[in-house]
Amino acid sequence: MKKLLLLLIALFSVMAFARSQQTGTVVAIETNLGTIEVQLEDEKAPKTVANFLHYAEQGFYDGTIFHRVIPGFMIQGGGFTKNMVRKETDLPIINEGSQDLRNYVGTIAMARLPDPDSATSQFFINVENNESLNYRSPQEPGYAVFGKVISGMEVVNEIAAVPTTSYGQHQDVPRRTIQINSVTVVKK
Repeated sequence: MKKLLLLLIALFSVMAFARSQQTGTVVAIETNLGTIEVQLEDEKAPKTVANFLHYAEQGFYDGTIFHRVIPGFMIQGGGFTKNMVRKETDLPIINEGSQDLRNYVGTIAMARLPDPDSATSQFFINVENNESLNYRSPQEPGYAVFGKVISGMEVVNEIAAVPTTSYGQHQDVPRRTIQINSVTVVKK
């Protein structure tokens, strides 16, 4: 029992050290299924991070939902109320897609329309490595990654497993509401 306790103490010490070595703003996305902590890429995607933090600090995300869930692909949220009403947003931002930030499992990226510079508030978390979404060139900028999940991937996977349906013109809508209660800064 004593060896197990010492092992647990060592494990928690290593985890605490690793967390202290992380750079970048950390946010907590509180959902009705649990908390997802995301470390943002302040230096590699400064405009995208500033945009996301602006919406978070305004309380914009409070009460929005994960409105699009595709198992084996991604979960998307940050733009609709639980009644599938699109929230009014600020102007779109420039796409900061780059070779340095890839759409791999656990990364968070900006959702957008076909226009590369059309992202506003909506984001998605990759549940697979999505090579097709990555930056290829200035003409094919992909989807801008701006952070990665550092805690709560089990929550992301639970959301990804929720059965979906159609709701009006929207596809892949979770059958039960997956609400974002808040997005708050944990560490700057």
